[in-house]
Amino acid sequence: MRHLSLSALVLLASAPAFASDQSENTQGFVDGSHLNVLLRNAYMNRDYKHGAQDRAEWGQGVIGNFTSGFTQGTVGVGVDAFGLYALRLDGGSGRSGAAGIGFFKQDSSGNAADDLMRAGANVKLRFSNTVIRYGDMMPSLPVLNYDDSRLLPESFTGTMITSNEIDGLELTAARFHAEARKDAEQRDGGELKSIEVFGGRYTFSPELTASFYASDVEDRLKKQYLGATYVMPVDDKQSVTLDFNGYRTRLDRDYANGNGRDNKIWSLAATYTFGAHSITLAHQRSSGDTGYQYGWYQGAGAIGDGGSTVFLANSYWSDFNAEDEHSWQLGYGLDFTEYGVPGLSYRIAYVRGDNIHTNDGEGVEREIFNQVQYVVQNGAAKDLKLRLRSSWVRTSNNTRTIDYMDDGNEIRAFVEYPISFF
Repeated sequence: MRHLSLSALVLLASAPAFASDQSENTQGFVDGSHLNVLLRNAYMNRDYKHGAQDRAEWGQGVIGNFTSGFTQGTVGVGVDAFGLYALRLDGGSGRSGAAGIGFFKQDSSGNAADDLMRAGANVKLRFSNTVIRYGDMMPSLPVLNYDDSRLLPESFTGTMITSNEIDGLELTAARFHAEARKDAEQRDGGELKSIEVFGGRYTFSPELTASFYASDVEDRLKKQYLGATYVMPVDDKQSVTLDFNGYRTRLDRDYANGNGRDNKIWSLAATYTFGAHSITLAHQRSSGDTGYQYGWYQGAGAIGDGGSTVFLANSYWSDFNAEDEHSWQLGYGLDFTEYGVPGLSYRIAYVRGDNIHTNDGEGVEREIFNQVQYVVQNGAAKDLKLRLRSSWVRTSNNTRTIDYMDDGNEIRAFVEYPISFF
């Protein structure tokens, strides 16, 4: 995998320019620059039902992002940077520390940090339609996807090449050697060894896109992903969307430590949109001798490939990704624009999983997910986003013998306000 990934880097860097040369149209380093700040107030509460202590955290985050343009010339140079700050408002000793929340890292005494600050930057070079970056980044790929679903985002340090030399085709090759946890200040808080990634996405038509990516996480696993999305318009107000996502994973022998090593998991979702309404039916299936594994941090004994590396239909609080699990989803969405309230939307979904391999027969789980969101459309608070979601999860007793999901209720409340300086 390493030799293949390095070869891909070389090929991308030396690819001929089949698409238009961007050097003729670049805005320049200053004129192409943007500075944006996102103010995020986030609260999460998990109410566990079988004796585990309930957890909750609340914080105010500031996420600043600077993106430069490229200097003029055959080889353009630019810089991207971010600065993060978070202030803890609640979630002290006894309430913080849940692996699934992780706003503020605890110290050795179990006390959560009062605040945290982190910054990073990467240098980028553009030749034709290929961009090479080195430094701190937030990659968003099916096999390496940074987690931005809590207070502050994760980030990774390394090299990434993205090429758009062929019209409709985007190729990516990357190697990252450090990870910054979303709840900590140091760059390698995840104690990552290395992740190598390569793959691409091709747009066949405005209706059909497909992608393939592969990763090699040192001392953890090798993973491949295949995805495709097809949108079939029916008329101006109706469409059917088919979305397929699949992973094949093989754990390293030492990491598996005598347990199962192989997993295949896929999902197929069909969404019918008509006017303000959408109905989703999805099926997801896991097979092999272990469940689908991703995310968290290598320093905590996990994979370390990004907390959102789960491009699957039935992923809410539970991912429905246990060994041999089969799950079905029925979802409904409503856009209130047609009812005179633009910016307001609602979604509800019911997911049921069964056939979970446990030490005591077949396990079963189910989840009810709700989310309401409102985005202010105009005025001084334009683009202010209010989002409230909840999940209700119940599992059969035997799933606890495999350290899988347990019963609980979850609430997440987010208030986000983006500010664009230039």
